[in-house]
Amino acid sequence: MKRKDNDKPKKAIRMKKSELQEKILAFLEKEKKQAFNYKQVAFAIGAGHPANRNDVINMLDELAAAEVILEVDLGKYKANSNRVSENIGIFVRRSNGKNGVMIDDDTILVAERNSMHALNGDKVRVEISASRKGQEPEAKVIEILEPKDQVFIGTLNVEKNYASLVTDSKFLAADIIIPRLKLKGGKTGDKAIARITQWRDEEMNPRGEVVDILGRKGENTAEMHAILAEFGLPYKYPENVEKAANKIDAGITPEEVAKREDFRNVITFTIDPRDAKDFDDALSIRQLANGNWEIGVHIADVTHYVTPNTIIDREAQQRATSVYLVDRTIPMLPEHLSNGICSLRPDEDKLTYSAIFELDSKANVINYRIGRTVIRSDRRFTYEEAQAIIEGGEGDFAKEILTLDKLAKELRRRRYDNGALEFDRAEVRFEIDETGKPVSVYFKESKDANKLIEEFMLLANLTVAESIGKVPKGKKAKSFVYRVHDNPDPEKITNFSQIALRFGFKVKSEGTAKEVNKSLNKMLKDVKGRGEENMLAMLAIRSMAKATYTTDNVGHYGLALDYYTHFTSPIRRYPDMMVHRLLAKYADGARSTDKLKLEDQCRHSSDMEQLAANAERASIRYKQVEFMQDRLGEIYSGVISGVTEWGLYVELDENKCEGLVPVRDLADDYYDFDEKNYCLIGRKFHNKYTLGDQVKVQVARADLDRKQLDFALVSDDGNPNKPLREPKKSNPRHTPNDKKKSRSHGGNKRRQKK
Repeated sequence: MKRKDNDKPKKAIRMKKSELQEKILAFLEKEKKQAFNYKQVAFAIGAGHPANRNDVINMLDELAAAEVILEVDLGKYKANSNRVSENIGIFVRRSNGKNGVMIDDDTILVAERNSMHALNGDKVRVEISASRKGQEPEAKVIEILEPKDQVFIGTLNVEKNYASLVTDSKFLAADIIIPRLKLKGGKTGDKAIARITQWRDEEMNPRGEVVDILGRKGENTAEMHAILAEFGLPYKYPENVEKAANKIDAGITPEEVAKREDFRNVITFTIDPRDAKDFDDALSIRQLANGNWEIGVHIADVTHYVTPNTIIDREAQQRATSVYLVDRTIPMLPEHLSNGICSLRPDEDKLTYSAIFELDSKANVINYRIGRTVIRSDRRFTYEEAQAIIEGGEGDFAKEILTLDKLAKELRRRRYDNGALEFDRAEVRFEIDETGKPVSVYFKESKDANKLIEEFMLLANLTVAESIGKVPKGKKAKSFVYRVHDNPDPEKITNFSQIALRFGFKVKSEGTAKEVNKSLNKMLKDVKGRGEENMLAMLAIRSMAKATYTTDNVGHYGLALDYYTHFTSPIRRYPDMMVHRLLAKYADGARSTDKLKLEDQCRHSSDMEQLAANAERASIRYKQVEFMQDRLGEIYSGVISGVTEWGLYVELDENKCEGLVPVRDLADDYYDFDEKNYCLIGRKFHNKYTLGDQVKVQVARADLDRKQLDFALVSDDGNPNKPLREPKKSNPRHTPNDKKKSRSHGGNKRRQKK
């Protein structure tokens, strides 16, 4: 009988080697107690193609040689029971698909199919496979132990039958599907916050619900609130906390004044930024009979009004800090307190916590006292007004301001002589119109008036820290909140020293802290006005440790102080409130407070400070991109401020806006990233781009969603049409075996020079 065409045996399809290996491992893992020869393995995984026979033989040999599987007898293989280990770590999700799990500072790759749809920050249990020959180890999520409570910000797209949130997140590539009943009134184009409620294994997209509508995409307030929400920071004040604050009275009664030292008849004033509303520090000055000066550093007595464990205190503790975005301040305390009864406004009696110093004409501290006071500010100065008096010698309280300036300069000189670092970078600021749009850029510089205030705040902070932490030998200091700055990592300071040397600056990487810092200060002084000034100052800061709050005092490296704390800004920093309470408690003779509980609060405050700084930087990046949107196609001079494997960061000379020249757009050559020397090097033409290079760039793209500027590199003379240089014949060809960090680009385009 004739066979029908549709009865013909199906032709076996040859599997790819990667698929073959995955199936072999899956089969042996499933049948982990038994051993199999290559024929049994090939049959079990459906490798029927003749060419796969040799593939299976070779792959079993290779896997056994790499100890991924075991050869238990000649030609018989089984799973390696020691190949997989379990561990617990924090899941790291990336929108580019490069997910991982962080375990003890090491990140292990997790393929999406093995992620269980864990979200960034989730605590997970994973199985870790032993590394195969020539490959990194991989992990598989087997349990999500502690899901991180988080939300996602994006733009709504509402269709007839469903809606989705197109996320801005760098931690989530997929859009979130949202039922129409869970939109909270949101419409297409609204900026919204959503929470994931479900993500099934078989589904590509998570499902969720809208938590809040921020406003229309592109509107200034909506975008600023989106930045706050992105970092988990509050963007509005709870009504019940506001109501509780509004009930608080200033309460400056004769009975309260009688408990305090009265400074209301001593010349007192504040010096703050022109747009400040919360004045939390004031200075008083009077000359004593012996010719010395009594200087009072008076700080708003916030803890007189905010008592522990109240609704206001709990909210302040959770926030830990005020947040300063480009166009607004999100206060730690309700406005009634921060801008009202606590703010040291002129011509109003105010309760303060003060450090009072007796200084001689050389700014030596003869003695001091710390206690609660009452003041009445005579004048509110802006920094600009105080600076005009310092420079011109005339104006309200000119004698007092000039005396304070002279004493401050002596304190400052002595501080640098003792090895303190002198970072003085210009800060980028924007002039904003009524809609929030940036219309111009200016640079905030620290002048003598700023430094005057800074020196006396430093003096108060270090004196308060010493008053508790510096105890006689053999005695134990009571638990306290310190602001510490650890020594820099030797490797980081060595790397920075090598970079500085390329620009002709010698920075010591070895020796005492005083010697290293002295050389750093010299470099920062000598680089003033040069193109690489901002970049070297930034890299110097990055080579340092981060300052944090802790109960374990290790000193402050940057200030060259053995004791330091934060006492002078309780309106905007919770650690300062903690310090005020501890001072009052210990002044009353109380025993040392619980160190572990204090340390937890310190750690939370440090974390929130970092989030606030990240949000501030994000708002600056957003405004930089918004500002440059109207300047697409324009050409600017700049300096290479960062070099990575994905491109060059260039900071524009004119406005300090920073953008990326993507390595994919360097179309004249193949570029390798030299991590050690912070440069990209072309293979054919040996063109090199390194930190500090002066370049000209054209504004190519301004992506507000990603807060990123893209620049295109042009030639030094501004002509983007330089001819392509012929490659040297001795150069090797680009092959698949080239370094992982190289990038290939079209080779037939024009040559672009530095």
